[in-house]
Amino acid sequence: MFDRFSLRQALTTHPWSGATQDGDDKFHEECAVFGAWNVPDASAIAALALHALQHRGQEASGIVSYDGKKFFSHRGLGLVGDVFSDPRVMAGLPGANAIGHNRYSTTGDTLLRNVQPLFAEFEFGGLGVAHNGNLTNANTLRRALVRRGCLFQSTTDSEVFIHLIAISLYATVEDRLIDALKQVQGAYSLVVLSQNALMGVRDPLGVRPLVLGRMPGAAENDATGWIFASESCGLDIVGAEFVRDVEPGELVIIDRDGVRSVRPFTPERPRFCVFEYIYFARPDSVLDGVPVYNARKQIGVELARESAVEADVVVPVPDSGVPSAMGYAQESSIPFELGIIRNHYVGRTFIEPTDQIRNLGVRMKHSTNRPVLNGKRVILVDDSIVRGTTSRKIVDMVRAAGAKEVHMRISSPPTRHSCFYGIDTPERSKLLAAQYDIGKMAELIGVDSLAFISLDGLYRALGHKGRDAAKTRYCDACFTGDYPIPLADHDAEFGPGTA
Repeated sequence: MFDRFSLRQALTTHPWSGATQDGDDKFHEECAVFGAWNVPDASAIAALALHALQHRGQEASGIVSYDGKKFFSHRGLGLVGDVFSDPRVMAGLPGANAIGHNRYSTTGDTLLRNVQPLFAEFEFGGLGVAHNGNLTNANTLRRALVRRGCLFQSTTDSEVFIHLIAISLYATVEDRLIDALKQVQGAYSLVVLSQNALMGVRDPLGVRPLVLGRMPGAAENDATGWIFASESCGLDIVGAEFVRDVEPGELVIIDRDGVRSVRPFTPERPRFCVFEYIYFARPDSVLDGVPVYNARKQIGVELARESAVEADVVVPVPDSGVPSAMGYAQESSIPFELGIIRNHYVGRTFIEPTDQIRNLGVRMKHSTNRPVLNGKRVILVDDSIVRGTTSRKIVDMVRAAGAKEVHMRISSPPTRHSCFYGIDTPERSKLLAAQYDIGKMAELIGVDSLAFISLDGLYRALGHKGRDAAKTRYCDACFTGDYPIPLADHDAEFGPGTA
């Protein structure tokens, strides 16, 4: 059993849990899901795991638990450590079965009614649902469901699952869920808790991640407890053993009889989100058999091979640029230095957001290490450029610290297209790389040179000979515009080919 005070101490802010600054020029995280079956004090386990998965969503958090007789739920706005720090809250979530969710809104406003897990009472009993991703036909389905008399309580696309399960004519929860899954389009990982089972499923292309873990000796009878998590770091923090990734298009069902697998979809070529390796996943996670930290270092190696430049120091833009900068420095034999220091304890701006304060906002998050930069030719390594506003401010800071030259290297290809699969990205007209060539981008952000890793270089870093050789193993639509899942709602509103 977890001591409640120890849990509260464990849920303090850490480097991966800082809330995003207003106007932050980064892709925003997706969401995190978690599930525990046959694990004593499952809600405490869920809270710790959600803390490790905080980087995937920082707007809200929630847990639904089941004690064998009743369901319990608590949801709140804010970080995990804020929502679940009160011991009375944790005491109100009893049971050996639980699911949890961290939210970053990609659809729906930041309101308590949109916080997950969603829970509903059905004829067959209670059901909790936690969803990561986006449904690309959610609006179409929602309109049809409203016409049938369904009453939506939220504005999130995740509630579509609840209503599709409710109106299904199948008898079992499992079959009702499959019926719902076959009607939706999009990228998702889903964790579902009923009175009799915990279920985890990934979309047919496996765009969003989900892993399965095991906790030996978790119950009094020494039966095995089971865990679902968005990333393997969610297993590590609770001492669970990694078993495997849930396969694309696979539904894993855990109940009193054990674990079984159902494959309700026709097999398709997987298209796992390549940006998980570049930025979203925590570096200590292992996804699809690939250690994220190793992948990011190798991306830096490939970047150095493709875009070498004479310089004195390689400096990461923290934190996500650190592993790639290490790889770049290793391959180029240029010293790696921490020329920019990040303040990990900054949330949203707490001062009246005047234009002056907005301009200073980047300094609340980053400060320069002047002795490292002064008089040096600097290579800045970052993971991406979105609007370019933060890049410009960081370059200005580095030059103000005395840098003689500033060269920027980016560990992803130019982002020219929006994501419709669960990552909150600006519309295409606001993406810098969609509007300008690399030379003009370099001029706008104020660097002496700018280079991105090539698409083939990215694939090489992930162990393939190139994109074509990998037969498009990943979803890279944000770079290529090659959307592997139909964009039904977008096309209905704006017309096909306009994404």
